[in-house]
Amino acid sequence: MYNCSILNKTRTHSLKAFLHSLSTSSKNPTKFRLDFITLCSEGQLKEALSKFQPKTGSDQTIFSLQKNPTSFSLLLQGCVPLQSIALGKQLHSIIVTGGLSSDRFLCNHLLNMYTKCQSLDFALQVFERMGSPNTMSFNILINGFSQKGELCLSLKLFDKMPEKNLASWNAVISGLTQHGFHENGLHYFSEMRNSGLIPDQFTLGSALKGCSGIRALKLGQQIHGNTVKLGFQSNLFVGSSLSHMYMKCGVLDEGERVFRAMPIHNVVSCNTIIAGQAQNGQSDRALDYFKMMKASGLMPDRVTFVSVISSCAELATLGQGQQAHCQATKAGVDLALSVRSSLVSMYSKCGCLADSYQCFIEVANEMDTVLWSSMIAAYGFHGYGREAIYLFEKMVREGIEPNEITFLGLFFACSHSGLKDQGLEYFRLMSEKHGLEPKLEHYTCMVDLLGRLGFLKEAESLIKSMPFKPDPVILKTLLSSCKIHGDAEVAKRVAEDLLLMEPNDSAPYVLISNIHAASKRWEDVTRVRKAMRDSKVKKEPGISWIEVKNQVYKFWMGDKSHPQWREIHRFLKKLIVEIKEHGYEPDTSSVLHDMGEEEKEDSLAHHSEKLAVAFGLMNSPQGCVIRVMKNLRVCIDCHVAIKLISKITMREIVVRDASRFHHFREGSCTCGDYW
Repeated sequence: MYNCSILNKTRTHSLKAFLHSLSTSSKNPTKFRLDFITLCSEGQLKEALSKFQPKTGSDQTIFSLQKNPTSFSLLLQGCVPLQSIALGKQLHSIIVTGGLSSDRFLCNHLLNMYTKCQSLDFALQVFERMGSPNTMSFNILINGFSQKGELCLSLKLFDKMPEKNLASWNAVISGLTQHGFHENGLHYFSEMRNSGLIPDQFTLGSALKGCSGIRALKLGQQIHGNTVKLGFQSNLFVGSSLSHMYMKCGVLDEGERVFRAMPIHNVVSCNTIIAGQAQNGQSDRALDYFKMMKASGLMPDRVTFVSVISSCAELATLGQGQQAHCQATKAGVDLALSVRSSLVSMYSKCGCLADSYQCFIEVANEMDTVLWSSMIAAYGFHGYGREAIYLFEKMVREGIEPNEITFLGLFFACSHSGLKDQGLEYFRLMSEKHGLEPKLEHYTCMVDLLGRLGFLKEAESLIKSMPFKPDPVILKTLLSSCKIHGDAEVAKRVAEDLLLMEPNDSAPYVLISNIHAASKRWEDVTRVRKAMRDSKVKKEPGISWIEVKNQVYKFWMGDKSHPQWREIHRFLKKLIVEIKEHGYEPDTSSVLHDMGEEEKEDSLAHHSEKLAVAFGLMNSPQGCVIRVMKNLRVCIDCHVAIKLISKITMREIVVRDASRFHHFREGSCTCGDYW
């Protein structure tokens, strides 16, 4: 129960004078009321107060307002955009002392003001003192608790309601789906439908959000049918929710079809299609939709730029990423932490670690866990393990609590720098000190750390000790380590388990074949490749790409599709002659076929990363950094060759492969030949 004496003390002379002037003004009452409504609706209560001068004889103010409670309701509504709980309490005190606390109309406006100003305790007190709360009273309070995540209280109130309407169900369903209780939200949606109520756009939007959360495609399709029957297929809100549901369920074509069928679009609908494409690995399509959005005249917001910058990161298109950065700056959202974290990641994945760090320190006073984690991951991806550890320790000292993503980046950094003791220690501290239970991804990093260093039996034991079943990724990680160290015994066991999980995956076949080829066991290589053919399993081809003058060029081994292929091959042949003079000897052990040495050397000379590097050197000015991306790990021979190419050309060459970044400078690589 609220204390009236405390509320009484909050009254001010200016507020009382304003109320008196409102009730006694008669020069032009219509204009006065319009001005008053406008000021309140815009939240300009201070301006409203300063507009009216105090008058004498204000003792009749409360009496006058008893006849016109609408004035109070307008003032209470005006508190919401200002989030002015202090002024709301002043109004509340006058309502109480004026004997209006039993007026249900005013009490509902008080409830609305307190819930939207995040003062649920006061809202609950008002509700409990109401003599007979109506359905609207319940709905306001339920919605307030739901929006704040107080779902147990929200549901208790909902169960107590003598009569529920559509708004009641919407408040509960929306609250549950917004806070991740998707199955519960869909249960209440089903209950609502069984009660005979017809959903509106808000019900359908919340239900579709629930379907997105648990990837319930079939139920989402049923709701899609309902939207058509109810005539909501052209509704902007419902259409955006439908498109989002299909995107989340991986049905991109249908998501795009829904998007294109919408008669109009807004920023939210565009963000939905852009994010959906980006999250499903269609980064090119995401950037295409971004261009369409700008062409339509819509202004992108921070949500848009997070998806766009992330797409540039995945494509490693530095030029487009830099343009997106400039556009985010012009839009005034570049310092938003979500955008800043995306920029850190984008510059890192494009090989510009210094730019990543610059983006990181520019918001030094407002860093959150996500931003710290992005920078730690950036160091790890580039092989700077000790720098990642230093940053992690600094983060903890400054009171920022790490999360699962932070540790994932930290373990990755330790793995790619050979920091076994540090990695194992942080793995222990993750649960013991920070209360976070390692997930499968964290175990995968530890298996990678142990496997790279040759501790294959320990890595295999760690997999067996996990509290959950291994997935194909962790087994491929161990199998890759077996290939590095030539351990056919462990590799055979792991490959058998992996093939049971994914019989059509080429990875176990290729890795086992590589192990046999390294030992020149060509009969075994032939047997493995025959098994691949019989199972109709195809090996993923190696592809390298490079961005030159904002255009991306792709290369395959022995590629002759490029218009400059003759010039590229001549230039590359010349480079190989020069690096041989500096000690380069082709590592023909990388060729996994039984053929002559000359044929093997020719095959090595035309690997996709070598072609991309040659093209970059030919088409960029001296001093410009060459940045090449590859979908597979760079081979040993290419690694040696590119180190020497960086030396003879006096150029920095950055290669991002499937494992990490390699920065080649003056004949050496930042990975220390450890990848």
